[in-house]
Amino acid sequence: MSKKHQARPDGLAYSTNKDFFDDYTPEQEDRETLPKDRQKLRVMLDSRQRAGKTVTVVSGFEGSAADLEALGKQLKTKCGAGGTVKDGQIIVQGDYKTKIISWLLEWGYKNTK
Repeated sequence: MSKKHQARPDGLAYSTNKDFFDDYTPEQEDRETLPKDRQKLRVMLDSRQRAGKTVTVVSGFEGSAADLEALGKQLKTKCGAGGTVKDGQIIVQGDYKTKIISWLLEWGYKNTK
């Protein structure tokens, strides 16, 4: 399908009812961010499908995409490294696992491993 005519997640692509699509917005996935002490963040190293380069992956964040982006930016700045935020994960280029865990614990993310 072209970008102009994207299907809904339930598979429906066309309806004659002009109000049918009014209730659907792709940004509905944004939800309220849990407090820092209730977040269950997991920090791990990964080098699969990355041409042998190691990255640090932070997963398990529950909350809005904007808050995840903000945390990702904070971690990348603190590490002085590049990276990205996608698919609900923060990916930082390089081996920063121990540093990231200590920073997250320092910032109040108590349930971090």
